Amino acid sequence: MKDDNIIAIKTKTFAIRIIHMFQFLSTTYKGTSNVLFSQLLKSGTSIGANVHEAINGQSKKDFEAKLNIALKEASETEYWIDLLFETGYIKSSEYESIHSDCVEIIKILTAILNSSKKSAK
Repeated sequence: MKDDNIIAIKTKTFAIRIIHMFQFLSTTYKGTSNVLFSQLLKSGTSIGANVHEAINGQSKKDFEAKLNIALKEASETEYWIDLLFETGYIKSSEYESIHSDCVEIIKILTAILNSSKKSAK
């Protein structure tokens, strides 16, 4: 993978933020068995893993399929972030920061997929 691949860099950085958020939430709400935290961790780290797989895909079809999965995971992650905010687990400043990163990733993935599909025509 290239060191200058912007989506790979952004999704890895985002995954690290998600891991830190999970650790914070798990520590802050210790003793709370909260599925939301685990769901956030799974979907938020899966985005970058699927981008990484796409970059090393065997074909254009494989590339697009993995990026579509990454996009779905990013959309799911946005949902969990919204729920955590709306239920009071994260503050407005925390929400705005991580949510904007998630939305940016969604926009980039969408643009890459649209571009890839147009180049096939």
